Amino acid sequence: MAKKTKRKIAYRKLPMQGQLNLRQEGKHFDLGVLFNQLNKRYFRGRVRNYKVEWGRRRKHRPKDHFVFGTIQEQDRVIRIHPLLDQAFVPPWYLRYVLYHEMLHSVVPDKLLRSGRRQVHTEEFNRRERAFHSYYRARRWEEQNLPRFLR
Repeated sequence: MAKKTKRKIAYRKLPMQGQLNLRQEGKHFDLGVLFNQLNKRYFRGRVRNYKVEWGRRRKHRPKDHFVFGTIQEQDRVIRIHPLLDQAFVPPWYLRYVLYHEMLHSVVPDKLLRSGRRQVHTEEFNRRERAFHSYYRARRWEEQNLPRFLR
């Protein structure tokens, strides 16, 4: 007797992709506008073909750490945590987070002898400090981190 197999349904998009509803425009900030401003000011328009979007909301906030933004260089996607799209977040802080992620696209990682990758190299840190509100942003992050944790 032949073994029956389950029929697979072909989706145009994966089911989760429709639920994510990832976008550039938030309630308080438009990441596309901020990206273009930063790209012009700090990168001479050289950060090209990147999609910048708000990430998806999680059911539970982290307890001890918070990832403000990520970059997926293979897919050329920068995601910013949606909890940063709030009225109490200063625009200059959000620009700093986005700048930090954009910087990853232009400063190469360093391969260590151990085989690990170092993404925040001396060169990266030097260029990050060139952001006009760097020290102010780091202070704000330190003072406000508890607002993002549960």
